[in-house]
Amino acid sequence: MAIHKIQINDFISIDYELIAIHSSLEDYRLAYFINKALAIRLNKNETNIEIETKEGRGAFSHFVFDDEIHDIIWNVFENKATAITSEKNTNGIFDSIDITMYVLPEHKKADYILKIENIETCFFPLEEILQKLSKIEQIAMVYPINQNKLKSKNNLIF
Repeated sequence: MAIHKIQINDFISIDYELIAIHSSLEDYRLAYFINKALAIRLNKNETNIEIETKEGRGAFSHFVFDDEIHDIIWNVFENKATAITSEKNTNGIFDSIDITMYVLPEHKKADYILKIENIETCFFPLEEILQKLSKIEQIAMVYPINQNKLKSKNNLIF
């Protein structure tokens, strides 16, 4: 009998768009301005996105809107979070050290990421969304992220 090996890449399909957002706004204020600009209804998700590495564990705030009419899921989440890691030290002076963790370490300068799921890329108005987001005064810069060049794709599975 033949053995079929299933790999994680078999389940990863690129039916989403990623947009990097540079802004110093608090997450709830950014969600408000995005809701207003794109006519959507992002709501704070009760559970944070948690990522664990050998350095520590980080929790990232997360806003979501499930557009049932168009079957699109909108996610806005922090790209940066401060994680606390325990260092084994003999003198006990510094028991924990704060480190900065990223959902997408390849884009460390991006403050937030907008992930738009279940889209058909040929019909999705990405340029229109980028233009609307760039008109928000509190956003310094927005740009699309190429998913094919990401090494940390697994962090986007939530």
